[in-house]
Amino acid sequence: MSPPTYADSHPSPPPPPLPRSISLASTAMSASTTDPPEEGSPKTNSARLEVETPEGNGREQASGVDDGESSHPDNNDDDGSDRMAKKVFAVSVRWEREQAERIRPSPGSSGPVVRKKHCLTFSTEDFNRFFCCCARRVGSMFFLAEKKDGSPLVVAGPCWPFCTFVTVPLIVVLSGLVGYFIVSNPNTGLPWWFALIYYPIVVFVLSVLFCVSCQDPGLMERVTDEEAAENGWFWNEQVGSYRPAGAMYCRECKALVYDYDHVCPWTGTAIGKGNMRQFKLFVFSVNVLCYLSVGLVIWQIMDKIT
Repeated sequence: MSPPTYADSHPSPPPPPLPRSISLASTAMSASTTDPPEEGSPKTNSARLEVETPEGNGREQASGVDDGESSHPDNNDDDGSDRMAKKVFAVSVRWEREQAERIRPSPGSSGPVVRKKHCLTFSTEDFNRFFCCCARRVGSMFFLAEKKDGSPLVVAGPCWPFCTFVTVPLIVVLSGLVGYFIVSNPNTGLPWWFALIYYPIVVFVLSVLFCVSCQDPGLMERVTDEEAAENGWFWNEQVGSYRPAGAMYCRECKALVYDYDHVCPWTGTAIGKGNMRQFKLFVFSVNVLCYLSVGLVIWQIMDKIT
């Protein structure tokens, strides 16, 4: 046996620990050499993208696998109902393109930049901007109230300023003058019960006018499935959708309306399947009110003359 050396009797000290930056780098390099996750395996972080069409005309969502809570198919909202996607209506493709150009990405930031508009354009757009700023715009229609799926409950048409500031004042002011000076005047000789006939007719006319102006005229959803052509539907290039034989494109509404008849500026909206009955009832009742008021005025003039 050889005698012990100096190295055996005096062992060398342990090597100093590596710096933290070097240890982290080595750990990352070792982790990168591991096998990549298999395709289809769940990911801890996922990307969720929400795309909204111009001015809120429907909504589409593209999402990856959510982490934790939403990755399980049985996990729903607190109320137990799935999230409902809004309807996409068949509106003008050109209008959608113009609305998309208004919002363009900023070169210096990640958020969108909305192009500035002039304060006053001296057109109906001024009324739309100030009075319908909180409504969802679909073409030239404004959804003041809607269901969860996007179906309109209260809608304003493209000519709503004319209906609001011309039609309604004409009915209210003229019938009010007749009622004040003739119907409610005890010196005219009319019986008191005649007011119980005249004033309800005025209220009925205004109610029917509201039903015509604020009801969905028959806006159709966008259909791009080619199977619709087999059922006799026709392709409409203006809205990029198939349409049935009874539907037509309305230039004022910038949308496809089922059983489209015309646009009535007195009611402020288009006339279609959704409000055709109310429109006919309005035409009948407003004529009754008009003839009754004119008859009362003529009767009062003839009574003064004689």
